[in-house]
Amino acid sequence: MNILHARLSTLARPATAFTSQPEPRSIGSFARGRQLIGGNFLFAGALVEASGTDIWDLSMPSVAFEQALHGFTWLDDLAAVGDGAARIHAQGWTMAWIAHFGRGRGPGWTPNLTGRRLIRWINHAILLLNGQQKQASQAYFRSLAQQTNFLSRRWRSAAPGLPRIEALTGLIYAGLSLTGMERHVAPAAKALARDCRRQIDDQGGIPTRNPEELLEVFTLLNWAAAALSGAGRMTPADIVGAIERIAPTLRTLRHSDGGLARFHGGGRGAEGRLDQALASSGVRGGGRAGLAMGYARLSDGRSSVIVDASAPPSGAASVAAHASTLAFELTSGRRPVIVSCGSGASFGADWRRAGRATQSHSTLSIDGYSSSRLGGVGQETLVEIPDDVGLEHSAGPGGQSLTAWHNGYAVTHGLVHARRLDLSADGRSLVGEDTLGAFTAPQRQAFDAAMDRARLAGIPYSLRFHLHPDVDAAIDMGGSAISLALRSGEIWVFRHDGHAELRLEPSVYLESGRLKPRAARQIVLSARVLDYAAQINWTLAKAQDTPQGVRDLVQDDDTPGSD
Repeated sequence: MNILHARLSTLARPATAFTSQPEPRSIGSFARGRQLIGGNFLFAGALVEASGTDIWDLSMPSVAFEQALHGFTWLDDLAAVGDGAARIHAQGWTMAWIAHFGRGRGPGWTPNLTGRRLIRWINHAILLLNGQQKQASQAYFRSLAQQTNFLSRRWRSAAPGLPRIEALTGLIYAGLSLTGMERHVAPAAKALARDCRRQIDDQGGIPTRNPEELLEVFTLLNWAAAALSGAGRMTPADIVGAIERIAPTLRTLRHSDGGLARFHGGGRGAEGRLDQALASSGVRGGGRAGLAMGYARLSDGRSSVIVDASAPPSGAASVAAHASTLAFELTSGRRPVIVSCGSGASFGADWRRAGRATQSHSTLSIDGYSSSRLGGVGQETLVEIPDDVGLEHSAGPGGQSLTAWHNGYAVTHGLVHARRLDLSADGRSLVGEDTLGAFTAPQRQAFDAAMDRARLAGIPYSLRFHLHPDVDAAIDMGGSAISLALRSGEIWVFRHDGHAELRLEPSVYLESGRLKPRAARQIVLSARVLDYAAQINWTLAKAQDTPQGVRDLVQDDDTPGSD
């Protein structure tokens, strides 16, 4: 159906010029731009080295790689370079796309990719048109009109959430910018406002609970609002309201180093993207009190702790969700310390599935089980997610505390996981208490059955603390503590109450844009549940600050943007 509408769109009357042009707001990477010019194409975790080859003649290693090309976000990177070579490549590859795919062929004719592509073509019009012949300029405007008409017919087929918001934002951009396309602006703005009502909840969150995806939604809404305002049009109240709800949620999800918490398939976000989006939104103030999109935050001194304190998404929103309930991340100043492994989607199906498991997060798991489970073979949605997740949050002169729990292991083992975290007022100490317990009669009955299956040997479980790759970890001579040295010079020490076996094991740090996972390490505490309750107490305390000389060098960098 998309192909049919794409080809029908080629019959429409072309636009001939811009009526106005939104200010370019997308941020590119100079380094990535230079790599592209040099023939190194790194997209969706795959690298193709093909110097002198047209980008559309590459051997596509994956569908995600090809989709990234057709979205044209790489124009941001070439624009960041901005020299003659960048202009030649940007113009050549854009004109080649028109020649290869401009008549409605190829994988780029989906609503979200078309919206993404339109935004970049309009943003970087000067780069694309500078020095071009009349024939090339006419082809450019003709293709813009064709893609705009396609979007006007097919935006409804985009999945609700980020894909549809991207499609509608592209339609608004094009309608405001191109001659003869003004008729599309009002319907697109109305549809975007309706999606904001339906997709952005009272906590400023989205159904997928992916922080990086929320940032993308926020960025697009900012762009749409700025484009409407710049053209002298009123931004619908529902769009403004969504922006105002999302901003404090993103501030809550931002660690002390300025990066986002990495949960449910999301990464840290592109460098500077979050600060720019918050600043351009015009929404001032701090973070959200209480839960923000299901996450809780503790922050004092130079430390931030962000906890996944809700059940994972369910249904269609869970296709990229992780079994991460009660997992946390800790950042000290500009240095991540405790992390999640992250999304392995760009490294293939096995890494994708592994990254979603509870064992890939800094929390407790019963050996061989996740707190939420994937469906059968070939299914990506989560099933058997916890249906009882609670949180108590408090603050006082001594610091901040939270107690949270979930029953993700109640069906299989009759056990509830409860976690208490206390962050001191100076941010130098995090005290944890993790409990597995069977508290009700049905839970104890299920636990007794699990013990029978284990022949009364106990239920094995592990508490994991995944370390950022830049953390240098070493077990002390007595084997009772682990020292964590950060590149800033800080040293943190991990200790426990002695009721578990302490080990350092290999781990991985998964992030998109890399060719392979980064090697890392994890602290593991292992024990067995032998009765109706078992508990492990642990502490993570700063033993040494950043040396003064180093602190003087990085002091300005230790505080993220005021927005």
